[in-house]
Amino acid sequence: MKNVKKGLLHLVIIFAIIAFFAVTVFIGLGKQHKGSAKNVLLGLDLAGGVSITYETVGDFNQKQMSDTVYKLQKRAESYNTESQVYQEGENRINVDIPGAKDARETLKKMGSAGSMYFISEAVYQEAIKNYSYTTNEQGQIVFDDGVQFSSVICDGSDIDTASGVAQKDPQTGMTENVVQLSFTGAGANKFAQASTEAYNNNNEPIHIVYDNIVISSPSVKNPITDGECVISGNFETMEDAEALATTIRIGALPIELKVLRFNVVGAKLGAEAINTSLIAALIGFILLVVFMIAYYRLPGLSAVLALVFYIGAVMLAINWLDVTLTLPGIAGVILSVGMAVDANVIIFTRIREEIASGKTVKSSIKIGFDKATSAIVDGNVTTLIAAAVLWFLGSGTVKGFAQTLAIGIIISMITALYITKIILNAFYNLGCSGEKLYGIQKNARVFNFVGNKVKFFAISGVLILLCVGGLIFNYATTGQILNYGLDFVGGTSTQITFNDGTQITPDVKSDIEKIFKDNTKTNEVEISDVEAENAVLVKTNELTVEESGALTEALIGSKYAILEGNIQTETISATVSDEMRSDAIVAVLIAAICMLIYIWIRFKDLSFGAASVLALIHDVLVVLMVYAIFKNWISVGNTFIACMLTIVGYSINATIVVFDRIRENAQAKPGRDKLAEVVNLSVSQTIDRSINTSLTTAFMVIMLVILGVDSVRQFAIPLLAGIVCGCYSSICIAGALYYVFKNAKNKRKANSKEK
Repeated sequence: MKNVKKGLLHLVIIFAIIAFFAVTVFIGLGKQHKGSAKNVLLGLDLAGGVSITYETVGDFNQKQMSDTVYKLQKRAESYNTESQVYQEGENRINVDIPGAKDARETLKKMGSAGSMYFISEAVYQEAIKNYSYTTNEQGQIVFDDGVQFSSVICDGSDIDTASGVAQKDPQTGMTENVVQLSFTGAGANKFAQASTEAYNNNNEPIHIVYDNIVISSPSVKNPITDGECVISGNFETMEDAEALATTIRIGALPIELKVLRFNVVGAKLGAEAINTSLIAALIGFILLVVFMIAYYRLPGLSAVLALVFYIGAVMLAINWLDVTLTLPGIAGVILSVGMAVDANVIIFTRIREEIASGKTVKSSIKIGFDKATSAIVDGNVTTLIAAAVLWFLGSGTVKGFAQTLAIGIIISMITALYITKIILNAFYNLGCSGEKLYGIQKNARVFNFVGNKVKFFAISGVLILLCVGGLIFNYATTGQILNYGLDFVGGTSTQITFNDGTQITPDVKSDIEKIFKDNTKTNEVEISDVEAENAVLVKTNELTVEESGALTEALIGSKYAILEGNIQTETISATVSDEMRSDAIVAVLIAAICMLIYIWIRFKDLSFGAASVLALIHDVLVVLMVYAIFKNWISVGNTFIACMLTIVGYSINATIVVFDRIRENAQAKPGRDKLAEVVNLSVSQTIDRSINTSLTTAFMVIMLVILGVDSVRQFAIPLLAGIVCGCYSSICIAGALYYVFKNAKNKRKANSKEK
């Protein structure tokens, strides 16, 4: 009776928490509906945001322009990790900040990118004497336009970073808000000399001038010779310190900029993409529920309840941590859902095996969780390592993907190891103790994977050759190895302003899209609203002069009778800059190395690490083959990076499950001569897990392929290919690779002993 009450209490608590999650997600808490799904921050592709266009002032070179774009990207990411910054035309930079609704407020936070100088006290007094100035509301000196300083210590290009922090004063022991400032190598040398002179002149101040405004005049208490200094003073709040740091960061841009225009733009994907994706996700989840309960019975029901718990927890975490959800971010969630299901599949397989060995159901549940823990922890930790590296080293889309993936992984691991266990034990305590409710694992039919390794390697070799051949063919015929979309190569931005009598509806957008496709060779059309204006912004592949002329004539002659003056065209650069691509590549390489080291340490054998990384590369190349062969239907855009990162996480997790079983069986059957037997048995024992996990993960992705709009489908198809390939490599490739490496290692050891 005691156990029944305990089981009932645990289920009531779990259901109560799930109900709390549901109410919070659908309704929210309090008058502001905190935690509601409606309050989740959505990216520019899902919900639109504020677009700011800057124009350069004065001369510049392309290197300075690239540096400015990259620095503005980092600046914008401090407000939203999914912000995009790209060059527009020859002398403009566009900044898109998702989720923002007030263009003026966003512009105020971003700051106007002007010129900044550090000047000495002598130069400051000279300027005060020779130029007119006023005092603003903050008591700052504002020089009139035209002021020219006789000399400057350094300018914005000499600044590396600036940030507001709280630190203890070594003399008073009190915590104060300060600005930490660091200079570049050249800037550090200039500032060292100037600060030494100011210190020797009775601690004279050095004045920081931004857009002709003296924004700060800190006294020099000590010579600054290491390129690092702290500005302290009357910063009553951290916001005050950060405001100064923000101004310095913006002023540190290599090029002086002025604001040309700013407005609110609509979602790139639109309401239709969101609605169809939600429907696809719902149908996919229902299929997952039916499969789990039908195949795993009572444990499957426990997993479904735990998964509902997990989804609610993830939604609240995304909401409360102010994570911006975009299409790549959703990929991170899909991957973590797959890993959450995978953890349960591993556990249930173990439980069935223990029941089959003659143990009681109660004992089997305990042992099953204990034996599954190592595989679950190792799989999740390796993926979490990748997410952490991608977060710290990546930018833009990569950072957003890493954020949602990390949240999902942490919550999924907790859910699988604790929540599922609580629910399953609660059902047992309520009297659900019959073996039929749990199922009995049949003895795995052992396949000779090692003996057929040459065949499997040959199949993989053909797929990789198709990838390489496809890339070479594409380059020979088009000059590009893949069909790069707007995010990677830029294109043309066309703003179309309609007459007052035209209301912009989905049908109108569809007509405009057709006009673009009929009159140009573009294969990618992105249409978003320009709020507060009766206009749309259309981004396409770069248009030729002939295409632009034909398009203009078509728009003028259309039923909307658009005036020629209301069609404005600009060339735009890629939103994924060279620096962002480099960040992504470096992050992935470092993540792979970190995962290799972790697997090496945990499994105490480099053969496991080498095999897992090669299996990972294999899966990435197969997905790349899909992009190469189907280039006319699938373009490489922002979601390409997210897709590849998803495959990396999925592949390494699937491989570790197999390796965990090999490690276990190798301890039970030690000996070099039994290596092939151990690998074959281990892979055979995990086949059910590999196939079932791939199925449950694929349910949602398949529905996205069937129901999603083109932009979503272009993301889902390669992802589905990666899931299928990950299943294949975990069964046919990973174990075989480990055998090859381990066998070669054993032979070397044997030969060295003989010598």
